Amino acid sequence: MTDYSSLSMTRRALLGAFTATAVSAAPTFTQAAGFLRGGGDIRRIKMTSPRTGESIDTIYWIEGEYIKDAVREINLFMRDWRTNDIHNIDLRTIDIMAASHNLMDTNEPYLLLSGYRSPKTNAMLRRRSSGVAKNSRHLRGQAADLRLSSRSVNQMYRAAMSCKGGGVGRYSGSNFVHMDCGPIRSWGR
Repeated sequence: MTDYSSLSMTRRALLGAFTATAVSAAPTFTQAAGFLRGGGDIRRIKMTSPRTGESIDTIYWIEGEYIKDAVREINLFMRDWRTNDIHNIDLRTIDIMAASHNLMDTNEPYLLLSGYRSPKTNAMLRRRSSGVAKNSRHLRGQAADLRLSSRSVNQMYRAAMSCKGGGVGRYSGSNFVHMDCGPIRSWGR
């Protein structure tokens, strides 16, 4: 005979541990409802990095609470790979990425081309390309450049735009989409 009371205590203890290590945060901008569409009660992010060879597949949100350790792993994963500088990634950007991924209904992890950028890296990239903003949201940990081989740039762009959570740039020639938590805007073709 199974003792369900001890199982429920274990489940409660587990949920309590998750809650104790989570940080509560909520979007503070006017488009929160659209932004969270597709987020769900459990939020997960899956990415690989061609630069470092690393992968991440983590649940970072459960029942309205961010999981502190998972967010730290995401910050580390999205670091500036050139300098190894780590910056806190804005939780709204992570939410936009996760919601967009859910809307595209794919299990393929994002290919992270650029997350946080140090001032040194951003300056170097600006010298090489006119398409790099001087005050890029990458400098604040508020942006990501992403690719999926199973989805087109247009499909990724439409998914991110439907979240109504920030800026979305379409870079068809380079095969990636920029997502950020800044003002709602779009660019590119």
